[in-house]
Amino acid sequence: MSQFRARPPAMPTVLLDDAVVRVTRWDFEPGADTGHHVHGLGYVVVPMTDCDFLIEEEAGERRVHSKTGAVYRREAGVAHNVVNGGDKPMSFIEIEYK
Repeated sequence: MSQFRARPPAMPTVLLDDAVVRVTRWDFEPGADTGHHVHGLGYVVVPMTDCDFLIEEEAGERRVHSKTGAVYRREAGVAHNVVNGGDKPMSFIEIEYK
């Protein structure tokens, strides 16, 4: 597989990783993405900024706007690429429960 990336990578910073949870802060410049991935754990997202998500999934893409602090949860098995679809930096905290 090619290592070429058309988008800049989102920057993860692991804040805590213990027997119960893994907490990661994700920072995105405009246009940055996580790369396609599958979540092996259920997780909670806490937007630290307003986030203009472009979510790329098998079924297509969709745009989601989340306000600062608007928490949401997803089950394990979610497969997607998360892109900053806005024109400002964005960040969120992801809390994966083990």
